[in-house]
Amino acid sequence: MALTETSAHSGQRALLITGTVGVGKTSVAEAVGDLLSEAQMPNAVVDIDWLRRAWPAPSGDRFNMAIAMRNLRSVSANYFDAGIVRLVLAGVLETQADRDHHEASVGVPMVVCRLRVDLLLVRVRLARRHENLSASLRWHLDRSGELDAIMDAAAVEDCQVDATTATLAEAAAAVIREVGWTEPRAPS
Repeated sequence: MALTETSAHSGQRALLITGTVGVGKTSVAEAVGDLLSEAQMPNAVVDIDWLRRAWPAPSGDRFNMAIAMRNLRSVSANYFDAGIVRLVLAGVLETQADRDHHEASVGVPMVVCRLRVDLLLVRVRLARRHENLSASLRWHLDRSGELDAIMDAAAVEDCQVDATTATLAEAAAAVIREVGWTEPRAPS
């Protein structure tokens, strides 16, 4: 699906980069934003984790998704009203319902790309990220395999990019290619 329109209204699109914990969603999303900026495409990058970071989470909403979707709706509208054409998101989708909620919240067509990285490398990354935080590391190590299996079963993505051996720039370029976002030409 090629998303090449660039008008401020009809060409607005969202991309959600998903994957298990430690796969590099946020880093790749930032690199996608950098490539879009270099191509002079108005864009914004949002890590959905920050939109849901509040304590305590309500009973029955373990990952605080209700507030995340409320915040995503507001943030997306603000960015699109300001002229953003491409909204790049980093977050976790476990079900088709999750995907539907995210797309409804951004209010524009959304494509989902799942990052894949060998789980052994994910575990190394998590060990570095949660060094000296043994309880957090244990939780993330357990969650990485669990979430990877959940995502395999759900298969809510439109495409996948294996970023096991890719640099951030290579992974970002692969994501842009896979989702069909051609790099726009600079205005003449």
